[in-house]
Amino acid sequence: MESWRCLFALSICFCLFTSGFSLIENFQQAFPIVEPDPGHTKLRISREGLEAIERITNPIAAVAVIGPYRSGKSFLLNQLLSLSCDEGFGVGHMRDTKTKGIWVWGTPIELTIDGVKTSVIYLDTEGFESVGKSNVYDDRIFALATVMSSVLIYNLPETIREADISRLSFAVELAEEFYGRVKGQDIAFEPAKLLWLIQRDFLQGKSVQQMVNEALQRVPNVNSDKNIAQVNQIRESLAIMGDNSTAFSLPQPHLQRTQLCELKDGELDPSYIKKREQLKELVASIIRPKIVQSKRLNGKEFVAFLEQILDALNKGEIPSTGSLVEVFNKGILERCLKLYSEKMGQLRLPISEGSLQEIHEESKTEAMKSFDEQHFGHHHAKQSVDKLDAEIQIAYKNFLLANEYKSSKLCEGLYTRCEDKMDQLQVLRLPSMAKFNAGFLMCNQSFDVECVGPSKVNYEQRMSKMLGKSRSLFIKEYNHRLFNWLVAFSLVMVIVGRFVVKFFLMEIAAWVLFIFLETYTRMFWSAESLYYNPAWHFIVATWETIVYSPILDLDRWAIPVCLILAIFILYWRCYGKRKHGVRGLLPLYNTHGSNRERTD
Repeated sequence: MESWRCLFALSICFCLFTSGFSLIENFQQAFPIVEPDPGHTKLRISREGLEAIERITNPIAAVAVIGPYRSGKSFLLNQLLSLSCDEGFGVGHMRDTKTKGIWVWGTPIELTIDGVKTSVIYLDTEGFESVGKSNVYDDRIFALATVMSSVLIYNLPETIREADISRLSFAVELAEEFYGRVKGQDIAFEPAKLLWLIQRDFLQGKSVQQMVNEALQRVPNVNSDKNIAQVNQIRESLAIMGDNSTAFSLPQPHLQRTQLCELKDGELDPSYIKKREQLKELVASIIRPKIVQSKRLNGKEFVAFLEQILDALNKGEIPSTGSLVEVFNKGILERCLKLYSEKMGQLRLPISEGSLQEIHEESKTEAMKSFDEQHFGHHHAKQSVDKLDAEIQIAYKNFLLANEYKSSKLCEGLYTRCEDKMDQLQVLRLPSMAKFNAGFLMCNQSFDVECVGPSKVNYEQRMSKMLGKSRSLFIKEYNHRLFNWLVAFSLVMVIVGRFVVKFFLMEIAAWVLFIFLETYTRMFWSAESLYYNPAWHFIVATWETIVYSPILDLDRWAIPVCLILAIFILYWRCYGKRKHGVRGLLPLYNTHGSNRERTD
């Protein structure tokens, strides 16, 4: 009985879990969304924190704080959220870092930005340069925070070091790839706004912006040192991005930094309190909803975007801007490839290879132009362009194969139809060279017009051989069959002239034709010489005129004509005598005897 209760309880828990029921009851706490793998080199998703983000239905804007470990990032976030250390992000005072990976505060701050109700989430990141980590891991943390955030707070204690500027190389590359696309009305992706936050009490008569500008000035590189040249390049790029970054100074809240979590606002430095509130206002003024592909992301979309970016950053040994550009361009590439396929899909195959090539070039140009208008990236976009070109070539090869298949199928059908037509012309009941030539010409012309595509050349050769063979065979049999038909025709005319119409001259003419064909030609002419004789040519011309003409095809109408003649003759034989008496039609065959009486 106890086991059944346990099984029932487990089934209920499973149903609640699979139905999307939230297992988190209190969202007033921090949750991990990204955590390090066991080797502490790559990142992986933490589903616990993603649940807190997925439930958000409003557009999301993220504030991320990055910086060296033990620089007060978690404490700063708690201050921005007006939370104590016990309520908010965990704050550590030991040498090892407290925050592992990236954490999110479970309850967003609701703001109205440009008339849009926006949920602002705060992200705490693992500090740089802590013990037991590789530089590649720090780069992945920095890269992910840069891409996901709307405002990136670079928290630096006291001053700006050379290493702090070098750390921004990825942010610079990312901004260079995407920054130019923000200027238009249609914002596809907006890089995070960089906020330099310098925590120090005295700036020695300089503003924090002046301090940042001085740090970003070129350093003389007399010896052409590669590291100095690289940092100078980053400095130049950061100067160009000046309108996408700002600087702010924040004094120390109290001398006893290890006891900050135990102090209340009344015990903190008043100047710090004032600056802290100004910082909140500054963040609220520059933050904007996260836009990707011209769309504001809600919770579920933000999580899906996070997973895509994380996969891209984990692909190589070192995170690269090119891998992120590829992720951003993936959807655009698919749409442009679809545009090419739809354009090519409108073709009615088969068509000639030249026409297919021409339309392919037009469709490819249109797809490339569309990609060029929409794609992300300036320097790393070539990889996506090459990939689109490769995908178009694969699609084009498929169209080539489809065109070749349909061309072969069409030409094969036309070839078979012509072959059947030639076979029918070989066995005409009444052989006619004119009819064969007309069928031959019609078949050849229809094939030449209707057969198109890459298979036409091969089938033209086959067609030419087949037609030539059929023509030779027909000519070879034509004279022989015509001779036999004339012999049979003469015998028929003998019978008709003797017994049907009783016309002596017809019978005599038929006998003369029969004797001429059967005796004289065999005695004095060979078969070959007969067919070259002018008399035979006259007979052939007469035969062709009778048998086939554009008006009457006797081969087709021979049976109906014979039936009509037979009916007419029967009618005349049966009823003609009653109407006209017993007098014969022709005197030659008059059967009436004399009127003399017979005598004994």
